[in-house]
Amino acid sequence: MKISLIQPGRNNLKYLKWSYDSIRKNQGEHEVEICVADDASSDGTWDWCLETMDRDPYFKAIKNQGPDRLGHTILYDRLINEVATNDIAMIYHADMYLCPGALDAIEQEIKPGTIVSLTRIEPPLHPDGPEKILKDFGVEPEEFNEEGLLKFLDSRVPNNDTTEGIFAPWAFYRKDFQEIGGHDPLYAPQSKEDSDIFNRFQLNNIKFIQTWHGCVYHMTCRGSRRNTSDKAVSIYQDSPEWLAQNQRSTRNFIRKWGHFVMHDKLLKPIIPPKYDIGIRLENSTSQLLELLEPWCYNILIDDEMGVQESHYFDKEQPNTKFNLKERIKSTPFETLDNEIIVKINAKTFNQQDFLYIQQLAQIIKENGVVGEFELGNLFITIKELNEYQNQLIRL
Repeated sequence: MKISLIQPGRNNLKYLKWSYDSIRKNQGEHEVEICVADDASSDGTWDWCLETMDRDPYFKAIKNQGPDRLGHTILYDRLINEVATNDIAMIYHADMYLCPGALDAIEQEIKPGTIVSLTRIEPPLHPDGPEKILKDFGVEPEEFNEEGLLKFLDSRVPNNDTTEGIFAPWAFYRKDFQEIGGHDPLYAPQSKEDSDIFNRFQLNNIKFIQTWHGCVYHMTCRGSRRNTSDKAVSIYQDSPEWLAQNQRSTRNFIRKWGHFVMHDKLLKPIIPPKYDIGIRLENSTSQLLELLEPWCYNILIDDEMGVQESHYFDKEQPNTKFNLKERIKSTPFETLDNEIIVKINAKTFNQQDFLYIQQLAQIIKENGVVGEFELGNLFITIKELNEYQNQLIRL
């Protein structure tokens, strides 16, 4: 099998070297092209890339000159579209050790219209889950217990052959990736771009396979989230930069999809319908405008002087590519023409009502009919029940 491994990196050179060595050691008979993007690093990553390109004809690298980072949301796609030359590629993190036989397991399962994820073996830095193996073989390359890992792999008998689910590392046909337009730059530099593209793959009838016969050892979150060489305090604490970006990306994911990220216990996406929902907010406040705006196509507020709208626009527009001036309307000059309208009075709105807002798509899908009804303190008018999630498949 010929495969291109896609690895953006920023200030994580020691992990990148560790990962590179594991790939070359354990790639077997496969022809593996390693495609790296240096995202304006300051730790010598580009010098190492130049040296490696000189001695390894199957190593390719590009560099973001900076000074601002582009993030892997952008650089994944540049590597896939501009650098990789094989039909099959794999999103692969710099903090992953490729285990022996992993590429054999991918080759056994992959075909056009499928995405194959390897099973992750991880140290206990995050909660356990049925889609991974929690076992500690070290949290830094310098303390990595390679011998212990290999002995574990030799003695391991997988509980499953395959299950459904998708997460890094995931291998795919480039044409399936390019058909939907790749990652959405809405989430740059990172966070939620993977959940977004997984939703879009699923809606485009791509099949997900997790093979339990191929593994990586994953030190987790060393790309930026917990990279101590790039603003993270420790490997046990998310960096302030990542936390702020994750909040922005979460709000943008809700604006686009109408719900939080959802998946089953094995990480297969769950995608509720996307409805044309408008919110009519009476006695509006700036706090409720900020809370509710991502959960609808349009929100109509009591703001004749435009004070709330102007303040919110100045604060939030830099965080999103959605045009907030089109999303926010003010009485008495504008009205709502959405297919579903939710009337809210800020004076009676409570936490339970907000939970209803978060689950509204599922509630309407299960129980909704054209007409009017009350849900807690919400007054809901349904004119039509058209679903729009399939319009989000392609960029």
